[in-house]
Amino acid sequence: QVQLVESGGGLVQPGGSLRLSCAASGLTFRLYTMGWYRQAPGKQRELVAGISSGGSTNYADAVKGRFTISRDNTKNTVYLQMNSLKAEDTAVYYCNGKWATLSYWGQGTQVTVSS
Repeated sequence: QVQLVESGGGLVQPGGSLRLSCAASGLTFRLYTMGWYRQAPGKQRELVAGISSGGSTNYADAVKGRFTISRDNTKNTVYLQMNSLKAEDTAVYYCNGKWATLSYWGQGTQVTVSS
């Protein structure tokens, strides 16, 4: 079955960095558009960054210039490099894979930005 497993979350001070990873299995990874979403307490889940099968990227305005999404099709893994983290980046971060009508989610990883 399809699995998306996130890792790399944790507690970091404001201004710090984290790199999230999402390892995919059970799907033809290179075909999928991959995305990172986040959900803060009391808020709706929102798109943070996406990367197409061809490598095109898009970012939410709130993270442009600070976050970078990338993918390694040889490792079936998508990454989110997060720099200059702010308290408002605190959320559960979810990995998503989409292809045609198919959409899969990981279980999420907590990112907390606090001093």
